[in-house]
Amino acid sequence: MVTTATALGLTVVTLVVFTLLGIRASKGHVESVEDLITARDSAGEGRTTATLVASVMGVWILLSAPEAGAVFGIAAVVGYGIGEALPMAAYAVIGPRIRETIPEGHSLTEYAYVRYGDAMYAFVLLVSVSYMFVFVAAELTGISLALSFIADVPQWQTAILVGGFVLIYTGYGGLRASIFTDTIQAVIVFPLLVVTFVGSILALGGPGAVHDGIVAADPSLLDPTAPDGIRFGIAIALAVLGAELLNQTWWQRIYAAENAGTVARCFRNATLLNGLIVALAALLGVVAVGNAAVENPAVAFFTLLEGAAPEWIVLAVVLLALLLVMSSIDTLFNALASVVTADLPRLLDDPDDRTLAFGARALTVVVAVAAVLVSLEARSVLELFLFADLLGAAVAIPLVAGLFSESLGGRGALVSGIAGLAVGAAYFPFPLGVGEAIRAVPVLETLLPAPDGLYLTAFAGAFLVSGLLTVVLARLSAGTYDFDRLTREIGRLDDSGSDEFPGESVPAAGSGEAGEKTRER
Repeated sequence: MVTTATALGLTVVTLVVFTLLGIRASKGHVESVEDLITARDSAGEGRTTATLVASVMGVWILLSAPEAGAVFGIAAVVGYGIGEALPMAAYAVIGPRIRETIPEGHSLTEYAYVRYGDAMYAFVLLVSVSYMFVFVAAELTGISLALSFIADVPQWQTAILVGGFVLIYTGYGGLRASIFTDTIQAVIVFPLLVVTFVGSILALGGPGAVHDGIVAADPSLLDPTAPDGIRFGIAIALAVLGAELLNQTWWQRIYAAENAGTVARCFRNATLLNGLIVALAALLGVVAVGNAAVENPAVAFFTLLEGAAPEWIVLAVVLLALLLVMSSIDTLFNALASVVTADLPRLLDDPDDRTLAFGARALTVVVAVAAVLVSLEARSVLELFLFADLLGAAVAIPLVAGLFSESLGGRGALVSGIAGLAVGAAYFPFPLGVGEAIRAVPVLETLLPAPDGLYLTAFAGAFLVSGLLTVVLARLSAGTYDFDRLTREIGRLDDSGSDEFPGESVPAAGSGEAGEKTRER
């Protein structure tokens, strides 16, 4: 067992080093709010690929992915891998389209406002911010549980240390600091994960011994055709796909990449890398069940370490977990700040650059504090992530469809998203006692169906209902959307040296509105 002092010492040193690296990398490069939240056209193929990998690889891959493998076996391992690969493949197509239709954009919420109007904008804002906030809370929960289990570090200490240090360099350097630290973290994380996996297998006596242990404990875990495993695997794939399509993280990186070609290539690279990494992490849960007494699947991998791994492997895992949680939390802090900051020019009366930057940093602080508080109460990272994923599964299709369909209107998109969320929520086994509270309401108790413990009905229902309604309502619509509006009405926040105020743009020639200014949002 690693001592508390050793784990805390490694934690503080790692946090300090990356905080200094993030500050140094961004010093002198953040001269406007645009630099802070978009780092536009600044990342080449190598750095973009690295940040696409590091941004999604949070500490959850050592907790929720192994938890799924420990409970549902190989089918869940495959499902998780496919689930992480699918959104990257989707963004290889969607990303260039976003840059083409909204060349000066920043966030998915400003797109939702201009494309669909107030109501859908408010719905997307609520869902996307909720999803990213739960993601942050789940990451802090994960690292707190991990260090508590490994070295008896109090959860509040871990949450405050990690949240506080990441807040320092993201608040200072914004997206540039995040991308720079992501690049270093990606280079270190993959070898560490491989070393951890191989070292654990060898410590258990080798592949043969590991296989025999799994067969003796629960042979169904190795059955890829196990019904429960397949159901959960499909649910996970749908859950992750929906959530990532609503993740502001990727919209930021689409604009940070050098050009549309870089975006497409890097997302294709991430399709393979992210799928393999997550599948490998989920497999650790299957190994754990066969070779350790796993009482709590939420910490299955760490239970395995406690029983079999030498101290050097445990320390490697602590470092791995810290790098993972930093790479995802700094990304989410920036994503949340950019969503709100991009909308401030519409809500305030011509705010200057300093006001916008202050708003971005203030929101990051609020999110960090709230996420720390939530993390102290949560016990399962997987449950938190699945709850967040449900929000994305319901809204993803109507939101993305607006990039390609001229006929889908704001009302149709909103109805589709709300209907999908309602169906998904009806079958969802809510965490933290929320489900019990909902079903205790007299009227709802008789109307709601039994929750689906394997999540397939909830996620498939959300996806299918929202998707089908999107198609039907788009066909029934008589309207035709002018995609040029996205270019005219969404512009830079820093005024780019023009004579216009931030938040205003001149319509393109030939639009029929020459000589008039159009409020941007």
